[in-house]
Amino acid sequence: MRWENLTSPALDAFDRNTPVVLNIGAIEQHGAHLPLVTDALIGRHFTGLVDDVLGDDLLILPQVSVCCSEHHMSFAGSLTLTHETMLAYVSDVLSSVIAHGFTNIILFNSHGGNLAIGQVIMEKLGHRYPDVDFFMLTWWKLAPEALKALQESEFGGVGHACEFETSMLLHIAPELVDLDAARDTPLQTSFTWSDADLLTGSRGSHQRSMAELTAHTGVFGAPSYATADKGKKIIDIVTDEFVMMLREIFARKTHPQG
Repeated sequence: MRWENLTSPALDAFDRNTPVVLNIGAIEQHGAHLPLVTDALIGRHFTGLVDDVLGDDLLILPQVSVCCSEHHMSFAGSLTLTHETMLAYVSDVLSSVIAHGFTNIILFNSHGGNLAIGQVIMEKLGHRYPDVDFFMLTWWKLAPEALKALQESEFGGVGHACEFETSMLLHIAPELVDLDAARDTPLQTSFTWSDADLLTGSRGSHQRSMAELTAHTGVFGAPSYATADKGKKIIDIVTDEFVMMLREIFARKTHPQG
């Protein structure tokens, strides 16, 4: 259920063990072929699908659509929060939820730039509220092996405005996709031990701007491999795993003490 669509008495009737999900997304450039809303739209789509399945066994907070996109700010249209602002804002929202007695809080992430600050938010609030369970679920991390089986491009083909994101947008909102403007851009390699994409991790990190990573195209990956059918398969795989995880969280009635 959408938190904001409920009356106060209706929300007060919910089991306080009900998972409460906050999607953190992004409004930022996605090359010449995808809209600025891509990450936020993907996040909203997933929360809508799990809402359809779980109904009263789930509460979905209003999305935080503008998050941490500083590394995209050399591209027109990108919006960003500082890490400090996002930490304060999201912490305040979730503290409000906790004040109403809810004990299972899930950050659902649909943007790579939110990974680090999302972990900080969880750790900060986890220490502040030891009787509350905090989780972060990032869509491309939920079922990596099943998603790898769908990937047709080589390493680096799934990154940003890529084979997967373009496929998902072709399924969700094809009217917002301009495939004629899509251009494959391989990962601009740095060190072999720091190169990574959505599904293949690295042994170390090397901070670079999105302009550096994408040879100033804004695309990291191979949108030429994208299809709407693949997008639906990606979404179905992730949604099934997301629902399973939320059900497991709801079923576990005990919480750490002190």
